Amino acid sequence: MKKLFLLVFLLFISILLVINCKPSSQNTPGPVSQAPSGSGEAAILVKQVSAIFGTIPEKMPGADKDTEELVRLGEKLYFDKRLSDKDSQSCNTCHMVDNKKGGVDNLPTSPGAHGKNGKRNSPTVLNAGFQFVQFWDGRAATLEEQAKGPMLNPVEMAMTDDKKLVKKVSKIAEYKDLFKKAFPSDKKPFTFDHITMAIAAFERTLKTSDRFDEFMKGKYNALSADEQKGANMFITTGCITCHAGPLLGGSMYQKIGVFKPYKNTKDLGRYEVTKEEADKFIFKVPMLRNIAITAPYYHDGQIKTMEEAVKDMGSLQLGKDMTDGDITSIVAFFKSLTDKSRI
Repeated sequence: MKKLFLLVFLLFISILLVINCKPSSQNTPGPVSQAPSGSGEAAILVKQVSAIFGTIPEKMPGADKDTEELVRLGEKLYFDKRLSDKDSQSCNTCHMVDNKKGGVDNLPTSPGAHGKNGKRNSPTVLNAGFQFVQFWDGRAATLEEQAKGPMLNPVEMAMTDDKKLVKKVSKIAEYKDLFKKAFPSDKKPFTFDHITMAIAAFERTLKTSDRFDEFMKGKYNALSADEQKGANMFITTGCITCHAGPLLGGSMYQKIGVFKPYKNTKDLGRYEVTKEEADKFIFKVPMLRNIAITAPYYHDGQIKTMEEAVKDMGSLQLGKDMTDGDITSIVAFFKSLTDKSRI
């Protein structure tokens, strides 16, 4: 009798589990009609990834205050090489956003106005305004503050000081009307702060949209079975320890080389900003949105492929030897993170 009761009880529990695993119109995002076979597993994965990551917000912080005139001015400034010492470099030179580029120049490190390369890889500007800080070492808190750096950096755009830059821009006839419209209440619209405010306003429009967000909104067939497997592998392997949130990164600092030292021990990372011993080899965790089009990788640009990056990260950060199958799955998932307009 006890055995019969146990069998009936187990059957009852099994039925409940099957019912709970089925997506319903009440608790599953998006139209169920779009769900392919295996949508039960997809619905469960959607709940997991939505809780861990979440979709990219509609607007970047501060965008509500940006006017069309300010964004228009910022876009022109972003592409203008005259903001550099030799009229050879623009923001877009190192952070290319035209021609379906990923907000980078795809070089290990970038050459500046005088031909010398910087020591760090140029990170993507796409979605940058959602990050908690800017630059690999976090030395800028905002997009406006970040924009000031390269223009006055002697290795990058190499303008000797902000006054020289403002004077140069104010003499360009086409900017007179643009600055006046962007800053109508200012008697002196040409200032260094206004230049960086405008560039930041344009950068706040560089929000991307990809298939992973579509998947989290309930379009289950937005990701292939391999990509869904990769998303699950990304979670279970432990990558989400650092790469969580809507950007899959960009929200914290972490040491590179948690389990073993990274080969490049010359760049001390955030230590160069704080001079605190604990900050040696600490860097901002890069966001993984659009990773498939932003190679090469790491702060020094020495990792050429996603496969190499995944394998290396497993070893350095998680103390794991990633199998070829694991790497292939995670890389497949990464490809779903590319902005649809840049494919």
